[in-house]
Amino acid sequence: MGQLIKHDLYRYAGATGTKAFLKSWFEPGFRYTYILRKVNSYKRNSFLGIIYRVFLRRYSHRYGIQIPQGIQIGKGFFIGHFGNIIINENAVIGENCNVAPGITIGQTNRGKKKGCPQLGNYVWVGTGSVLVGNIKVGNNVLIAPLSYVNIDVPDNSVVIGNPCKIIPNENATTDYINKVLK
Repeated sequence: MGQLIKHDLYRYAGATGTKAFLKSWFEPGFRYTYILRKVNSYKRNSFLGIIYRVFLRRYSHRYGIQIPQGIQIGKGFFIGHFGNIIINENAVIGENCNVAPGITIGQTNRGKKKGCPQLGNYVWVGTGSVLVGNIKVGNNVLIAPLSYVNIDVPDNSVVIGNPCKIIPNENATTDYINKVLK
């Protein structure tokens, strides 16, 4: 089992064995993440690459998740619940990040913030949040539900509201990001 998948599995099950894999397979978030990792590990025109791409397309429609192949996502990625998750292919997501339903991590096409967000490690993105533009979200950041983020966020922060307000907090993601494999 690849290291990325092993870390993802641990986030869902708290273990990395066969039993944990079979249990987690019935979690739509893990299933989608597993297929996405497999798509990115095989060449585009290989037999298994084609098979995994067909499954990824099927699961995208079935679960309402749009995370394109080739995206940079660190180990320990966790999708809390499935449904309406949209992430731009140029976004970068760090290690041990959580995303919830109804989120958008998207691109801005003009202006000084033209581009896509870069999320650090240990970032929790709450339901209905929108992150847009060439922004950097630091490590240990909690983005509260229904927040609109279009500015840089420093490490150890909680982000709330629209327009967003940044509140420094050393324990921002404590008890929000669990089951991390070291």
